[in-house]
Amino acid sequence: MASTFFLEIATPNRKFFSGEVEMVILKTPEGYMGILKDHAPMVVAVDIGPIKIEQNGKQIEAFLSEGFMEITKEKTIILCDTAEWPDEIDINRAEAAKERAQERLQRKLSQIEYIRSRAALARAMARLKVTKSNK
Repeated sequence: MASTFFLEIATPNRKFFSGEVEMVILKTPEGYMGILKDHAPMVVAVDIGPIKIEQNGKQIEAFLSEGFMEITKEKTIILCDTAEWPDEIDINRAEAAKERAQERLQRKLSQIEYIRSRAALARAMARLKVTKSNK
């Protein structure tokens, strides 16, 4: 069996995941990042996108929104606004959110509206990506 470390993912509403894992891959503002046992301690921003978790030799995938990750010698903790398994994602709702965000981006927007629309589009696209890759 591969070396493992403890991973916990929490949102304001629930403890999303807790357990021993072999590897985690997730999106940060600088690009994708992988974590293995004995990773250097650090705190990293988490970006909107999929997270891949390797546990017991199998890979599972979920959606994460913005947040932070703390890596220590003992464990890795991810605190994010939202975390969803593929079967929790409403595909029709995600498609509608994608279309609304794309329509808003076509209009002249204030800077804050533009940033919010881009974030909404990123969330919708990431949710759809996670549901399609788990079929």
